[in-house]
Amino acid sequence: MSKIKIVVDSAADISADLAKKHDIRIVPDYVNFGDQSFPDDGVSLSRQEFYKRLAQATELPTTAAPPPGMGAKIFQEALADADHVIAFSVASKLSGIYNGMVVAANEVSPEKITVIDSGTLTMAQGWMAVAAAEAAEKGATVEHIKSLISEMRSRARLYAVLDTLEYLRRSGRVGWAQANVGALLQIKPIIDVREGDVNTAGRVRTFEKAIREVADIAHREAPLERLTVLHSFNPERGQKLMDLVQDIAPQAYLNMVDVTPVIGTHVGPNGIGLALIKAKA
Repeated sequence: MSKIKIVVDSAADISADLAKKHDIRIVPDYVNFGDQSFPDDGVSLSRQEFYKRLAQATELPTTAAPPPGMGAKIFQEALADADHVIAFSVASKLSGIYNGMVVAANEVSPEKITVIDSGTLTMAQGWMAVAAAEAAEKGATVEHIKSLISEMRSRARLYAVLDTLEYLRRSGRVGWAQANVGALLQIKPIIDVREGDVNTAGRVRTFEKAIREVADIAHREAPLERLTVLHSFNPERGQKLMDLVQDIAPQAYLNMVDVTPVIGTHVGPNGIGLALIKAKA
């Protein structure tokens, strides 16, 4: 029976505990403040330090894919204890990380490394990696895991409400007109990320209404197989959303995540969201 290891980039928001439990290797993406570059590893740049810098920055930070050499190193380390590696990247439409992982895989051993474009990010991506690790632990083959994840990807959903669209606008993820109309009218758009596309799932006037609307969306998506409540450095808002979805939450696969700085760069502080995997029909 072949041994399979899972690798994922840090935009998947997998916690240290989950990574340790399933021996998932994490390739850190990078956050750049001017000429300072920080690996998104949870140590070099904490959430608190990141948002402090963000508030003081005259120029917004940028993000970057890890250099292929770093991905290659982590692939080599994983293959030292495995016959095959399956790597999950953030949506290729949103980042060059997928291409970087493919380059790294080709440098190391392309026949032993499978790179999968998750089509999403944060824990919608992370839950795919966890499911793959669980299947590998039970002896699943590479082909079985690829089939499992392909089917799961169709059930993955990511919804978010941001305090402002300005960060997404500056990163090029939404247009100038959409961001400025939202600001002028005090509208809180509900963002839906699917297959790498950022769409609008609804619009409300206040953040309190937005939290309730996101919870209502989750109820319409139920029953759920896996669920993560997301927030960007605002646990109080995160807890409000958690309270509203407890009745449909799959307790075995439920957590709350303060999104990693590489995501925070594009969404800014005080956002909330849900990453979920719908139950099979």
